[in-house]
Amino acid sequence: MGGRELLFEKYGLRKVPVVAKGDQYVFGQMLDVFAKFVGVDVTGKKMLSPEQLYEKYRMVFAAGQRYARQFPIERFNERVIPNRERLIRTLCFHIFRIGEAFMETWNGAEYSVGIADNKPPDSMQTGADIARYGADVWKRYESWWSTLEDRPLSRTLKTYYGDTQAHRVFERVTWHSAQHCRQLMAVLERMGIKPDGPLTSDDLAGLPLPERLFE
Repeated sequence: MGGRELLFEKYGLRKVPVVAKGDQYVFGQMLDVFAKFVGVDVTGKKMLSPEQLYEKYRMVFAAGQRYARQFPIERFNERVIPNRERLIRTLCFHIFRIGEAFMETWNGAEYSVGIADNKPPDSMQTGADIARYGADVWKRYESWWSTLEDRPLSRTLKTYYGDTQAHRVFERVTWHSAQHCRQLMAVLERMGIKPDGPLTSDDLAGLPLPERLFE
């Protein structure tokens, strides 16, 4: 029995990353909780402020729109990597859907297991279509940020990994979208296309990104 099958059979879990030990488990979405569970000391690692995260996310959203527009339409429905079913079109959409899901959660929804896993609607068939969607989502972010009173993002949001401070959820969605932008850059390069304005390590500094592109 594989790891995913064991997680489902024993714990009823369908979402990763997760670590289980005995009868206990934790999701890997909040890295400090994850580290505590496995006995890793992460003291001294400081989160970026909400304002810094907002600026990082603005940069990630802009990059995602650029990369989506670069994919040839005839290759847009290829797989991101051969051994997974996710399509390039779906991954481009997912980058912005993650951010949209945070907005919905801020407004009272629960950040449920599948909230950001929607497939793009039939109306979005090209990279330009999805880039326009990303631009529309970011306009909502600009409106939200310009009128935001809770600048520390101190309120508690409901998520599938427990009630969590909004600041931490915002960090998670920012690095999540950033990781997928890194993946899009790799796919473009594989196609022989130079990413338009590649995100650098300095651009992404301070985000708790995985070391590898595909975990």
